[in-house]
Amino acid sequence: MRLMRKPFAFALIASLVLASLVVFYYFSHQRAPDVRGAKELVVVTYNAAGTYYVDGKGNFAGLEYDLVNLFIKDLGDDYRVKFIVADKVSDVIPTLQKGKAHLAAANLSITKERAELIRFGTPYLDVQQHVAYGLDQNNEPKALQDLFGKHIHIPKGSSYAERLKSLHNQNTMLKFQEVEDASTDELLEQVNMGFLNYTVADDRVISILQNYYPNIGKGMAIGNPEKIAWAFPKNGNEWVYKKSLAFFDRISKEGTLKNLLDRYHGHTERLNQLDVRKFFSQTQSVLPKFVPIFKSAQELNDIDWRLIAAISYQESHWDQYNTSPTNVRGMMMLTEKTADDLGVTDRLDAKQSILGGARYINILKRQVPEKIPEPDRTWMALAAYNIGFAHLEDARVLAKKMGLNPNSWADIKTTLPMLNKAKYYSKAKFGYANGGAPVIFVESIRTYYDILARKFPAHTSIFPSFEFRPTDTAIKRP
Repeated sequence: MRLMRKPFAFALIASLVLASLVVFYYFSHQRAPDVRGAKELVVVTYNAAGTYYVDGKGNFAGLEYDLVNLFIKDLGDDYRVKFIVADKVSDVIPTLQKGKAHLAAANLSITKERAELIRFGTPYLDVQQHVAYGLDQNNEPKALQDLFGKHIHIPKGSSYAERLKSLHNQNTMLKFQEVEDASTDELLEQVNMGFLNYTVADDRVISILQNYYPNIGKGMAIGNPEKIAWAFPKNGNEWVYKKSLAFFDRISKEGTLKNLLDRYHGHTERLNQLDVRKFFSQTQSVLPKFVPIFKSAQELNDIDWRLIAAISYQESHWDQYNTSPTNVRGMMMLTEKTADDLGVTDRLDAKQSILGGARYINILKRQVPEKIPEPDRTWMALAAYNIGFAHLEDARVLAKKMGLNPNSWADIKTTLPMLNKAKYYSKAKFGYANGGAPVIFVESIRTYYDILARKFPAHTSIFPSFEFRPTDTAIKRP
């Protein structure tokens, strides 16, 4: 009896192993479905700053994420998108070659080596590779020879690897290591911490991450500028490829691409490294005692507490006793008239100032036309917070006259500074304005907010849609 059971057991085990291998083979070789048949676009991407990530509010974000979600609308209302998130950048192109995705939206540079493997679409972003180094190490490289004998790590399969291999072929003294499981973000953090001499990254990536790793320096350029584009399998779906060409042509002409680039890259170089270092220090030494008040302001006004904190830092550096020569005072630097209209009796009282300032932002935001999409509507409200709503309207009128988009912050930050030139302010309804100031104000706040959103968790409001409105009519629109 026992002898009969053994062959049966072996057969059962063999069957299970075979079934497992069949399932593994199926899923490992499963190709993306026909786009028009399945009404599904499969996109491979890569988790990285500014590309595809989860933001401080727990939502998916990134330039590539936003572009893909706009593109899917061009395919049709009944189409959906499925993202495949590669574990590392070196997995992106093989995923395409195996036919598992219809396209790659992963911040890929167009290179000669890659172009032999895949097909690139319309270039939409220019980048330049730079050596990243630690500011506190006093080791900024000035020439290629300065890299000899140093610890240089770069992500395996990246365009940086291609560039360094080319340089190595020219001079074998240049040594570097391709790291299988490390992202550019991780390697830049290692440089920031002093664990690594150098890495290589695109200028835009460095600019974003310098705001989180203030010890990173952007050193010499490596090679010529490159272009970023979506990638497609060489034998991929021709309909999808042609639709992508038409898509980028449309969003370039309409200004949508310009707005998206501004959203993710337009403010990243506003602050210098000393500003960022000081801000980081203040988030540890000063901010904690005010966090409960900022969260209370979010509860009452439905504005992310980290945005309110960013505004307050730009205004007063979280100094509740800050007073300007024109008697603008407190954490949110309220004028005496604005404070009176808001019912703030003591501008030097941190709680009154923060709650009043947050309420004032909402009042201004409701004056900005609802047709202006977010986040542009918020940036315009903040510009009005700095310079007044009347001058913001002059800038929007000027934008329209110049053939720009009056509902786009990327265009308004171009026309605002023009209001200090007689050629323009002489024809503006409200005359001269120092229009450069609100641009600096808003762009700095955007950077401070990005840092806080990465450093501190979001706060869930008890009343997520509640805004405090009693004194809305007290402040009249000019």
